[in-house]
Amino acid sequence: MSTLTTPPPGGTHRSETSTAEDAPRTFLRAELPQAHRDAVPEERRLLTSIRPDDRLAIAGSWIAAACLAWVICRRLMPWDGVLPFVVVMLVCALILIALTTALTGTRAEVGDRVASALVHAGALTVGIALVSTIVFVFARGAEALPHLNLFTEDMSGVGPRDPFTRGGVLHAILGTLIQVAIAVVITVPLGIGAAVFMTEVGGPFARVVRTVVEAMTALPSIVAGLFIYTTLIVTLGVARSGIAAALALSVMMLPIIARAADVVLRIVPGGLREASLALGSSRWRTVWHVVLPTARPGLATALILGVARGIGETSPVLLTSGAASFVVVDPTDGVMNSLPLFIFSTVRSGEPIYIQRAFAAAAVLMALVLILFVVARLLARPRKGTR
Repeated sequence: MSTLTTPPPGGTHRSETSTAEDAPRTFLRAELPQAHRDAVPEERRLLTSIRPDDRLAIAGSWIAAACLAWVICRRLMPWDGVLPFVVVMLVCALILIALTTALTGTRAEVGDRVASALVHAGALTVGIALVSTIVFVFARGAEALPHLNLFTEDMSGVGPRDPFTRGGVLHAILGTLIQVAIAVVITVPLGIGAAVFMTEVGGPFARVVRTVVEAMTALPSIVAGLFIYTTLIVTLGVARSGIAAALALSVMMLPIIARAADVVLRIVPGGLREASLALGSSRWRTVWHVVLPTARPGLATALILGVARGIGETSPVLLTSGAASFVVVDPTDGVMNSLPLFIFSTVRSGEPIYIQRAFAAAAVLMALVLILFVVARLLARPRKGTR
């Protein structure tokens, strides 16, 4: 560390009676440590790519893990079935990947490889479960799906042993669409309004509302159905109908939409609100023209989650709507069927033809959910010329 001394201001022409403020000032210069000349720079770790040698090591680890799992499950332990084999193979693969990576890599690389193996194994498991479910449903309903009358006729006058050329699920499709549409009309304004209140207004009451919404998220579907059944049908004497089923679905969907919309609105940057308020906009004008358009994709996701919760419910519809075998368009005029309720009633009949019709209806329900999700995403896309 070296020392620098600066002369007093004004040079040597200053008087000897100058004050202490004119004394020479001393500054300390800090010297940074220098790297050793013989030090080898640390190799940069690439987390997004794997070297060819590592690929071979990982592949060999998985193959060896499969062989070890077969030996353990088939020869050493009395474990039968796919699940024990998969669990043992995953544990063996993680151990082998950690050992092979530790031979040539650092501790950080070992952690990266093990975490990557866990993530890929989880994603593969979820993908296999999803694909197997879809394939199983379509395979069981393959005999009924090719018939066009499945989508154009109802089940009025059709017996359990009638061929697939008679009857269809048109009444259940229309009932599902009508009930879900009414539930969406009810829950979207209420859910987004509750989210705006919790996010933009705040206060003690907003915290109470958030707590109630979070508690209702885990509400069992049978409780929602019983609530509408006791209040409308038993107490007020309202007949079973599609509107009662839609109200029961609304009880299920409302907390999901409100909770998801609350999370989305809370992550909108505060700078956007401040900029709008600085330009002279009111708080509610800022919410309508700035906050909600910014959160539109997230609000579409909230709607999708709510529809996914309500469209597959059976018990609320069973208690509040009943099961009709014919097309009913008026939601206030008597019983109305839906796809989940049709699937439930036909599967429990025990007739092979009815069971195949149920799987065909399940395939139609899956396709209907996919179509609704795509439509919601298309409606939530940013308009041209906006960001």
